[in-house]
Order: sequence, then C-alpha cells, then structure tokens
Amino acid sequence: MNQTGENRPHQGEGIERVPRHIAIIMDGNGRWARQRGLPRSAGHAAGAETFRRIATHCRNLGLEHLTVYAFSTENWKRSQDEVRGIMLLLEKYLHESIEKMEKDRIRLKILGDTSALSPGLRELIGRTDTIARRLPDCFQANVCLNYGGRDEIVRAVRRWKAAGPEEELTEQALSACMDTAGIPDPDLIIRTGGEYRISNFLLWEAAYSELLFCETLWPDFTEKDIDDAITVFRSRDRRFGGVKA
Repeated sequence: MNQTGENRPHQGEGIERVPRHIAIIMDGNGRWARQRGLPRSAGHAAGAETFRRIATHCRNLGLEHLTVYAFSTENWKRSQDEVRGIMLLLEKYLHESIEKMEKDRIRLKILGDTSALSPGLRELIGRTDTIARRLPDCFQANVCLNYGGRDEIVRAVRRWKAAGPEEELTEQALSACMDTAGIPDPDLIIRTGGEYRISNFLLWEAAYSELLFCETLWPDFTEKDIDDAITVFRSRDRRFGGVKA
C-alpha cells in the first residue's frame, strides 16, 4: 500500500463499488495487426485509440486512476522500426494531451525511467506534468514508459539512499520513493491477449491486487470489457492477508 492510505474500493457512478485504481497490461497489438495482414505499427496505433476510449470510460465511471503498460524496459529489444513507431505514437499522444487535458479533466503522468527517452519527449512530459499540477482532483491516467517493476524498485532504493535517510528503511519509506508515490495500489490488474503472467509490471504495487486475464486482444478491448472486469472484481473476496470474522 502506498502513502495515500487504505487501498480500498471507491464508490463510483454507473457501477456499484468501482475500484479506485485499475491497471492494464495492454497485450496483443502485434497479433491483432498480423491477423489482419497489417504491419505491427497499425496494431500499436489501434491500441492507442483503445487506450483513449478506455481512459475516458474509466473517468466517467468514477475511477481515480488508470495505469497502462505502454513500453517496458525490455521492449528496447524490438526492431528499431517498431520502437521508433511506438515513440512517434507517444509523441503524438503527448501533444494531444497537452491540448486536451484541462478540457477533458484528465491528468496524465508518465511512470518509468525517462532518462533514456529523447530530449523532445522529455520536454513534452515536463509540459504534461505542469498541466497536471493544475488539475489536482481529476482522474489520472498513468502511462508506464521505459518501465520495469524490478528497475523501479532499484531506482527507488537509490532515491532513498541519495536522500541521506537517518531512519531505517521501511516499506513506507520505500513506497515514497517509487514512481507511483502518492498513487493508491491497483485494486485490479487486467492483462489482455490471453497470456497469464504480469511481465515485470508493478511488482511492488501488485502485492494485493486482484488479477484478471482475458483472451481479447488489446485493440478489440471495449468499454463493456471494463464493465465486465469490474463485475468480476466485485465478486472477489479481498482479505489482504486476514480472515473473515
């Protein structure tokens, strides 16, 4: 649990007992494109549009946070053309966000090691951070970019050490140094595309998250899929290591 307090479900509009925070591993863009005889870049473009729709739907349902796994620390191993295409899509999305964040009332936060990104992307991320600070109580979309759960923990330990702490390292102190500091842990993690693993995603934060795996490829994921996932979430018995009285 992060510093924001109890990791509890949130009462949103439209569906009873909506989670505060849903995280999604957006898997299946490449397979979606291959099934249609299209280049992988077409799958990533379709996946970006799906993210826009799902983020808006989550905001309308009353969630506080949606976190998506956009580009992992391991994805640099992909072809240069594919990586370049993903970065161009990200640049396009950041430009659009800068124009629309205040109107749409959606905060955007990039999680991960941004030091490996181009100066242009880092400048755009800085601009979205500035706008987000003007929207303190709005729904927040978190995009994990050049992100890996193990890498996040290592960087958090380095931050804690660099701060020169006088006290013993605790879970609370390390949580405050994570990329997700101030964000409640995800209540529900969804992976699309039919794979059954979390692939180095939010390892620290996922300690008590409910997990849901679905066969749907990410570009085909719909608002109804989110609604169905929340229905499944509502049926889960979350005890956080305890037992029912």
